[in-house]
Amino acid sequence: MRNLKLFFLAIIAVPFLTGCGYNRMVELEENIDAQWSQVENVYQRRADLIPNLVNTVKGYAEHEQETLQAVVEARSKATGINLSADQLNEQTLQNFQKAQEGLSSALSRLMVVVERYPDLKANQNFRDLQAQLEGTENRIAVERRKFNEATRAYNTYIRKFPRNIMAGIFNFEPRPYFEAEEGASEVPEVQF
Repeated sequence: MRNLKLFFLAIIAVPFLTGCGYNRMVELEENIDAQWSQVENVYQRRADLIPNLVNTVKGYAEHEQETLQAVVEARSKATGINLSADQLNEQTLQNFQKAQEGLSSALSRLMVVVERYPDLKANQNFRDLQAQLEGTENRIAVERRKFNEATRAYNTYIRKFPRNIMAGIFNFEPRPYFEAEEGASEVPEVQF
């Protein structure tokens, strides 16, 4: 008799669970996790390029130690934040993004310093590293966009009725987005 009750309960529960989108929520959540892995991959690629870039610049710009040290420290902070996709929330993503922005800022300052060294800019190894870094920055933008798209699809799905009820029962929580860097909406002032 007990098995019969479980059987009827399963017959009722399976259509309810699948009809309310539980499996789809799992798929969408897994997609976010996969996209987060891609975001981490491209940020790691950037971090891996930096020691070679710093060493190349160091050979030409010995008295720029402060700038080089700032890049090394920013890289250390950025690579020191390791998040798995299930640890993502507004605060952890904000901390991660802040560390990455610090590294981007330090790299920008380094590129300004490089302008003072024509021999360095002519160095093929430096040019190759610079091109790889530029390509990586583009990849970062692409992967962040894809992550936000996956997050939007998931967040939208779990908020719609009646799936929002199922999401609440099974603790499917909204995921945070990457946001534009602070000051990105301000137009830079250019003076000639």
